[in-house]
Amino acid sequence: MGLRRKTGSAVAASMVLLLAGEAIADIAETRGGLTVRSADGQFEGQVSARIHFDAYFFDNDIEESVSTTEFRRARLTLRGRVHEWDYLWENDFAGQDERAGSGFRHMFIATHLGPGRLILGQFKPYRGMEELTSSNHILMMERPFASAIGIHAGRQWQQGAGYLVTRERHSVGLSAFNTRGAGSARNDGVGAAGRVTVLPIKTEQQLLHLGASFSHENGTSSTPAFNANALYAGRRGPSQRIATTLEGGRVDALGVEAAISAGGFFAQAEYVAAEFHQASGPAQRVNTYYAQGGYTLNGQMRPYDSDRAVFLSPAGFNIVQLTARYDHISNADIDNMQAESITFGINYFANPAVRFMANYTLGDNTFTGDRTRQLALRAQLAF
Repeated sequence: MGLRRKTGSAVAASMVLLLAGEAIADIAETRGGLTVRSADGQFEGQVSARIHFDAYFFDNDIEESVSTTEFRRARLTLRGRVHEWDYLWENDFAGQDERAGSGFRHMFIATHLGPGRLILGQFKPYRGMEELTSSNHILMMERPFASAIGIHAGRQWQQGAGYLVTRERHSVGLSAFNTRGAGSARNDGVGAAGRVTVLPIKTEQQLLHLGASFSHENGTSSTPAFNANALYAGRRGPSQRIATTLEGGRVDALGVEAAISAGGFFAQAEYVAAEFHQASGPAQRVNTYYAQGGYTLNGQMRPYDSDRAVFLSPAGFNIVQLTARYDHISNADIDNMQAESITFGINYFANPAVRFMANYTLGDNTFTGDRTRQLALRAQLAF
């Protein structure tokens, strides 16, 4: 509770300073959020927010899950520029769990250096398309197993340095970080990740995206175990541990990704192969892949963000999008240690800031034989 009080006080103080700056600033804009900019262009600040309110209803099989509601995300984001340096501070006020750690999400400063951008602080390592897609724009309510919800379980934000070069048709990103969680010791090992992408096809009505990534996480003797978990029936549902390093292990992963967008049709897939090395004993090999797609009924194409090499949600009013995904994860060294899910969904964009989502997931845990089902609903506001 003390941490939340301090965080709330810090946010309140920041808001006061920002609003005070607005009073003396020469330019203030309110389109898509609140932006304050000095007349000389050397100082800029912007406030944005997101609210994701979810409801989960389970059809239990072997494992017991409780239907419930929760604020999945309740974030306040401050971003801007001070001379040649950018900054971003994002805090989540939703209830935290052991995977999320403290309320801080992105927290960094950045500047242009040479052909790219240098980032210092806490951010997502450059690995995987769906992992790097904002939660405001992901196709389903939850990300697939090829992300921090699965093969990189709980290791979504890391502290370190990154360098990103982006162009209209390609990108290269490298990051080095420590592997500590937000609430764990500060000597918990080091890691590195990288991602390259290319657009062989880019027209007004067609786009083909290809990419590859790597990830290396090397713990120390005090590092908590690196795990690969599978929430195969959706969030708040049953979880299956697919692999672990125990303490003092390392994880090496290679991934490939592809996506195509043509008019209202969209498809995306990723494959990741990883090895979970224990301090002693053989490594555990994990494979995960998914294929997902969507169709926008009005034929609107999903926009592409070249700066992050990811796709965004269609922008407009009264847009309906149908979605589906198959997701699989398995341990090649333990018999029947695998899980999969099939999800069908529908997204309704009332306007560019408000989205409603519905997902129906058929979970299947081969190891235990559990086949729990879930209906998940979301009301989302983001600006």
